[in-house]
Amino acid sequence: MDGSRRPAATSGTSGTAGRPRAAAQRWAARLALLVAAAAIALLLASAGVRSLTLLVVGVAGLAATAAALWWALSRHGTARALAAALAVLLPLAVLVGYATVGLLWAVLATLALWLLAALIGRAALGAGLAPAAPRQHPAAPPMAPFLIMNPRSGGGKVGRFDLVAKARALGAEVAVLDPAHPQDVAELARGAVARGADLLGVAGGDGTQALVAGVAARHGLPFLVISAGTRNHFAMDLGLDRDDPSTCLDALTDGVELRIDLGLIGERVFVNNASFGVYAAVVQSPAYRDDKVHTILRELPELLTHQVGPRLTVSAGDSVIDAPQGVLISNNPYQLGDAAGLGRRARLDSGVLGVLGVKVDNAAQAAGLLRGGHARGLTLLTESEVVVDSDAPDVPVGVDGEALQLRTPVTCRIAPGALRVRVPRERPGVPEARPRVDWRALGRLALQK
Repeated sequence: MDGSRRPAATSGTSGTAGRPRAAAQRWAARLALLVAAAAIALLLASAGVRSLTLLVVGVAGLAATAAALWWALSRHGTARALAAALAVLLPLAVLVGYATVGLLWAVLATLALWLLAALIGRAALGAGLAPAAPRQHPAAPPMAPFLIMNPRSGGGKVGRFDLVAKARALGAEVAVLDPAHPQDVAELARGAVARGADLLGVAGGDGTQALVAGVAARHGLPFLVISAGTRNHFAMDLGLDRDDPSTCLDALTDGVELRIDLGLIGERVFVNNASFGVYAAVVQSPAYRDDKVHTILRELPELLTHQVGPRLTVSAGDSVIDAPQGVLISNNPYQLGDAAGLGRRARLDSGVLGVLGVKVDNAAQAAGLLRGGHARGLTLLTESEVVVDSDAPDVPVGVDGEALQLRTPVTCRIAPGALRVRVPRERPGVPEARPRVDWRALGRLALQK
């Protein structure tokens, strides 16, 4: 993995061909602003001077709900139960208050118009963006593909979709893992390379995908992702069909190649993310695999209030995050609004890591998280290298969902264009660029002639 990569493809229109699209963007921006103005006008017309009171009550209710959720997560016993009840009752009380004064319909209609304005605005800003997917390169079918399949992954998708037989019918050598006798999948992959394999692939979870992807990258071989895991975050960002993993095998006969980045934590590869702090500490618990919800609820209070767990310091370029409860470092940033890494990344070839740090020490800061990226306790960064240090000699880390214990300081970095990924030519979920709604940018666009 030498970090070399080709420049990202660009797209766009020029001359007369681009004029209709540019005009459509301007009119969409104007329509978005018009709908937003209609939302404000509706509230003013229906509520008059009371509209300001309605807004203040709504914002206060949201802030109080966020604070109640913080107390529910950071307390035990009766205090947790009372806070959880408060988090449920507060929004209901606000809605009942609106209904009592006969303005619930106006509030709901205003929210609907704001949502419509945001959707139109996003479409206007996104119409001229380049596709998020990496550039596709022609690829000849492999002569000696080697695939590793985990029969337990994803609740038994390997067997349910008959992946072993289908892969062997296409000429692939398949190694089926034995759950009763754990095997070193990286060693299996290295052995296949030594025997002459010209493609490596995995039907399994993201943790297994990452281990074999690292071997493929080191040997310059293409890597095949088969979406047979539970969450399949990596497959999702590649646009693969997560409902039918057998379609991923089409890449063996009619495939194209993508060059994407890999994340490195020390010398270990991650395809999705590495997490520190709260989440990483929770997944270390022996009870986590059997009872995730109760384990999280039991461990969170002490972790969130810094009563247990190491104190972290994160250095990313010129920025330092001191004593966050949680840190997520991702192979390319997650889309704005999805910083927790529960959805998708806009692209996998930007050449930078995404960094999310969360520091919430009290109810006021919890309420402040409603401000999103501007919240005091939330830090969003992009860097090519990030160092996580601690007051402990080692820290728990979750790497693509796998629980590890690593010596500090821990260095994460990006390897741009390090992995050749073989994917089917036709993929149902190729991600599209999704810009956030920047109202000032919309205003500038609407004023263009």
